[in-house]
Amino acid sequence: MKVLLNIAFSALFLCSQVYAAEPAGKRAAPRPDMRGLDNQIQDLKKQVLALNRDLFILEEELLFPATTQIAVFLSVDVGEFFKLDSVQLKIDDKVVTSYLYTDREIDALHRGGVQRLHVGNLKTGKHQLVATFVGKGPRGREYRRGATLTFEKQLDAKYLELQIVDSESRRQPEFKVKEWE
Repeated sequence: MKVLLNIAFSALFLCSQVYAAEPAGKRAAPRPDMRGLDNQIQDLKKQVLALNRDLFILEEELLFPATTQIAVFLSVDVGEFFKLDSVQLKIDDKVVTSYLYTDREIDALHRGGVQRLHVGNLKTGKHQLVATFVGKGPRGREYRRGATLTFEKQLDAKYLELQIVDSESRRQPEFKVKEWE
């Protein structure tokens, strides 16, 4: 964190020195010796971005350590028999997330996208996940269906996937919860 602040302050200081040293009218055409300084500033920007990414990853690891982490994802296969409007996710009878979808997000899911619906902490032991899906079913009927999974949280991270799959034989959507190994 200290390194990031030092680099950011150094970059800001260099920028302020460059613009303070030059009159406003001369800024449009940088002198040849200023190009080296511009390159240094660009390098510092790249370093700040890389450090920011590293800090984000570190923050995720600190907030959600593998021993307590649970992540729930959502995927849609085809979507001919069901158009998703919203989903609500409960773990141990506590609502952990509710999500209302836009047409653009639905389109991304239909093209193979997977949404990270929830990331949180969960102690070891038995837990129950309940997902409620709301949308339009076959022939434009309102649909409200659920999927339930009782699972055991161990000391490693737990990954679950909510799946909406078309059943061609029944001509109905199926809602499943899959545990990733």
